[in-house]
Amino acid sequence: SHTIGQAQCAFFRNRIYNNGSDIDANFARTRQRGCPAASSAEADAKLAALDLVTPNSFDNNYFKNLLQKKGLLESDQILFSGGSTDSIVNEYSKSPSTFSSDFASAMVKMADIQPLTGSAGEIRRICSAVN
Repeated sequence: SHTIGQAQCAFFRNRIYNNGSDIDANFARTRQRGCPAASSAEADAKLAALDLVTPNSFDNNYFKNLLQKKGLLESDQILFSGGSTDSIVNEYSKSPSTFSSDFASAMVKMADIQPLTGSAGEIRRICSAVN
């Protein structure tokens, strides 16, 4: 969950400058102040908090933002776009305890994953392609 953290301008510039119906216009304008329209190495590396309201808190505000079309990353906002995950976003936005409990359970499950290591495993140079 992107409830805490930052993203580089290069990863959300298109979203905030090519306003579609899936982003709050005022939110986009606010984010444009910290991310220049023109791409450059310096501009692309600028960081922005994923959550403007509680940027340093692990909470459910991320989900409240999605309800208001204030997801910084397109991959986040798509979680609340009329699909099967809308009900989960709604639930987590209303119930911080449910979000926290489900998140903790997911972390326990991830800790039980037994990844391949050594010569049996592979660290991909490009995530979508086998080396």
